[in-house]
Amino acid sequence: MKETCDSFALEKGAHNIRRHIVKTIVNNGEGHGGPALSCADILSVLYLGVMQIDKNEPQARSNDKFILSAGHKCLALYGALVEKGIVDAEVLGTYNHLGSSVPGHPDASKLKGVEFSTGSLGHGLPLGCGYAVAAKMSGETYKTYVLMGDGEQGEGSNWEAAAFAAHNKLENLIAVIDENCLQINGRTDEICRPSSLEQRYAAFGWSVRAVDGHDVKALFEAFKAAPFDPGKPSVIIARTIKGKGLSFAEDNVKYHHWHPDEKEALQALREIEEMGKRWQQ
Repeated sequence: MKETCDSFALEKGAHNIRRHIVKTIVNNGEGHGGPALSCADILSVLYLGVMQIDKNEPQARSNDKFILSAGHKCLALYGALVEKGIVDAEVLGTYNHLGSSVPGHPDASKLKGVEFSTGSLGHGLPLGCGYAVAAKMSGETYKTYVLMGDGEQGEGSNWEAAAFAAHNKLENLIAVIDENCLQINGRTDEICRPSSLEQRYAAFGWSVRAVDGHDVKALFEAFKAAPFDPGKPSVIIARTIKGKGLSFAEDNVKYHHWHPDEKEALQALREIEEMGKRWQQ
């Protein structure tokens, strides 16, 4: 992990990830735009500022591990792998095509840099527990990071894993929840949110921090501080905006899965390119 936060580089990385997301969806005609855009800053900080990963050997045993539990956010992961230099940008032109290495959910058998195939919600945290236990048993020093959505917190498997992680003192496990407050069928607090995520994870024995999920410096500092308490797994509640970066898509459930028409496609490309001028100066 880098000792200091290069906010400019991480913000630029997040923008580039969003640019990959938007251009890929526009070119392909569809994709899970809203949730991918909300977690772009998180992925930039992890891949470009925090995780120890050899880009030439992305599957090396000693590398930090990343699991994208909410696999439908995969365009953000693909963009991060491009920015890290693990994957060539050209492959995004085949997104979700038959036989593509970048399908609509990440497939570890098809793309280097993908640690585990995901998509069925609620599986990422249990998998992360397995990696963390394996590291402790073998004396490895790598950390395991799991990115989840707030909507998938309704899955019971998460809470079994949360109890397991706390009981087994998995301080090498860091979970991140992209709390954008929307899921496929509406607002999370109207569907299944019996109490705050901070309260629930603390009750399960985790150390918890809540941050602005679009503030790269706050994210970096939170990751750098993990584990927050000895002998406890850590969870970062990253408060985000679904569709972040596109004015018409922000906090709008309609763009969970986005099929842009010609007008929206042109506006999206115009907005993302206009935003990018900041890093071209």
